Amino acid sequence: MATMHPPAYPSPRSLLSGKTVVVTAAAGTGIGFSTAKRCIEEGARVLISDSHARRLGQAAEELSALAGQPVFSMPCDVTQEAEVQQLVDTAVNRLGAIDVLVNNAGLGGTAQLVDMTDEQWSRVLDVSLTGTMRVTRAALRPMLARGSGVIVNNASVLGWRAQAGQSHYAAAKAGVMAFTRCVAMEVATAGIRVNAVSPSLAAHPFLAKVTSEQVLAELTAREALGRAAEPWEVANVIVFLASDLSSYMTGEVISVSSQHP
Repeated sequence: MATMHPPAYPSPRSLLSGKTVVVTAAAGTGIGFSTAKRCIEEGARVLISDSHARRLGQAAEELSALAGQPVFSMPCDVTQEAEVQQLVDTAVNRLGAIDVLVNNAGLGGTAQLVDMTDEQWSRVLDVSLTGTMRVTRAALRPMLARGSGVIVNNASVLGWRAQAGQSHYAAAKAGVMAFTRCVAMEVATAGIRVNAVSPSLAAHPFLAKVTSEQVLAELTAREALGRAAEPWEVANVIVFLASDLSSYMTGEVISVSSQHP
């Protein structure tokens, strides 16, 4: 299989000019940070959150330098309702409103079901699925009051496809997909759209630290393009869903993948 190289990094198109965006789990080098960066490049004012305060501060400094103005940040553990509500309140106070929420917080791990503990199962679902619900629920209140808003959730191709050792993560991400579709139906008439992306494999340094070279090679071999996605390639699709270019889309889950069966 021939390996294709990523395309050139995209030029800004002002797709989110004047918009305000909140991105969870945006510290580090993954999809969340790339999404915040792409939103800034497209003209948005951004607030980022993460449960890792030190890395969050570093991310905010880097993004502020890019933006030429302060990028707000706030530590938030999405398993704690009080912290989630404080995040939304702070975003509304500092940004004036939340036009776009990107639910990127998630937690993975590998464990065969026969060896999996209740705590392992519950922790993955609490962060990846229930955390998405908590932040969505809190953000919907000010969005409903304004009669507008966009929510983009980060799911995974494992919500559709099987992989050994991933039953907890796959169940959580399949739940994010179903949750996305149901909430979209609840708020459509209020002028709020809810969609999700479903990435397969996005390469970044943290993934390499927690995944063996053998597993990464096996996952890459499944990709028709012969490579993993760059995090910004997933972020591009999130930006599209956040923008008015997707104005007639709600309740959809877009696969950001070249993975074949």
